[in-house]
Amino acid sequence: MSGSLWLTPPPSGTATDTLPALPRPRPGWAAADPIDELTHRLEDVIAAAVHPDEIAAILESDGMTDDHIRLTYGREDSFALAEDLYARVDRRFPEPEGPPADRWHTGLAGCLLRGLVFALPGLAYVVGAPFLAGPPGALGLPAGTVPLLAGAVTGWVWNQALSHRAYSWLGLGDRRAAARALLIGAPAGALTGAVAAVAAASPGEWRAAAFAAGQALYLAAATVLLVLHREKALLYALLPLAVGAPLAFWFDLPLAVRTALLLVPLGLSLALTLRVLLPAAAPGVPGRAAPRLAASLPYGLFGLGTGGLVLYAAAGDVLADGPGAAVAAPSAVALTLSMGPAEWLLHRFRSESLAGLRASTSARAFRRDTAATLALCLTAYLTVLLVLAAAGTALWPGAPELGGVRLVSLLLIGAVLWAALLLQSFGAVLSAALVCAAATGVQSVALATGTGDPELVGAGVAGAAAAVLAVLGWILLGRATSHRH
Repeated sequence: MSGSLWLTPPPSGTATDTLPALPRPRPGWAAADPIDELTHRLEDVIAAAVHPDEIAAILESDGMTDDHIRLTYGREDSFALAEDLYARVDRRFPEPEGPPADRWHTGLAGCLLRGLVFALPGLAYVVGAPFLAGPPGALGLPAGTVPLLAGAVTGWVWNQALSHRAYSWLGLGDRRAAARALLIGAPAGALTGAVAAVAAASPGEWRAAAFAAGQALYLAAATVLLVLHREKALLYALLPLAVGAPLAFWFDLPLAVRTALLLVPLGLSLALTLRVLLPAAAPGVPGRAAPRLAASLPYGLFGLGTGGLVLYAAAGDVLADGPGAAVAAPSAVALTLSMGPAEWLLHRFRSESLAGLRASTSARAFRRDTAATLALCLTAYLTVLLVLAAAGTALWPGAPELGGVRLVSLLLIGAVLWAALLLQSFGAVLSAALVCAAATGVQSVALATGTGDPELVGAGVAGAAAAVLAVLGWILLGRATSHRH
């Protein structure tokens, strides 16, 4: 031979008359690489993924089991195959035709309206203060507190679960079934709340029990109107209360006038509820299978936990200024009013996270952008809450000063509420509900046993709950697949 094919001398013991093994092209009759075929079929999906887990989810949704993947593609499982596919295709994000759909976009005005109708019923406690007058009750709490709490907490738990069930029917496109669920569930919830209030009342608290029974009726009517998107109708029903409450602040109104200011909004709410609900609940053709009742239970627990936190914010105002401040609860009013901006900021975060999902080129970049958006939305919400609390303290006669531990506790409770609502929107309602219910339970035990300073205990419990929710949020929101629904 005129030349050698070896670039270096052959190792000892190697026959010099043996040609080296050369790569040979795959013959035309050989089967194609199945991973190449899969890559070609899913190329657009793979190119748009920001993490291999997205591809693994798609493979599993296509019914590919680990056994099928091992036999067909020679990879251990869907995650190993997804990593291989992810490495084979460059990132690119083809622009869709027309503007991308954003189902999380919502108007600020509608959210503010909802926040207003959440807060206006609190004025009933100002108008109805004479019904709650009397010597301190159990645990040194103002008169009537126990029946009010029993009725309110029962209503929150029941109506949160009922709302979820009605929304489940609406999500299935069956408005008649949703209306029928409300027609049955709302009166049952009102009766349950009224019975709980009466059962918890002491002999000298019957007027407070009657007030709590009216509160239970209102909560049932408001639940129906809010679920069926009749916020304006509910606002109109509450206008007499909104007009009469300032008069009750500054003048000693007769008991008959105060009673009328309470009964007129309640009657209007019930009348509007019947007008909306009865035609919508007319019998129709039986539809699909009903949603599971058990699926609504975590939402009832969520109502218990979040409602309890708002109550303890109000209790902080009362305890800070003594029994005379029984109706001075600007912190609770600020929290309920802030739920409107909170809802809008929650939708804003979901919308921005979807935009970031389309624009990010790596999982790390997506997590960084998501964390920045989350911090911005939470800061905006706490700023709104602080402004509302400061305004309420300045305008509310006899309100205690806002500062120190009370301010920290209020902001921490606000952070817990907003984070819990955010996790609920991502489907993690049980985790959020357990954290909030645990925080409420710890504060209840501390108050019942007289353990520690109530303000310090409240701030500590709210801080611990906020930390737990922050960890849960980081785990959930850092995954790109969590933002797909």
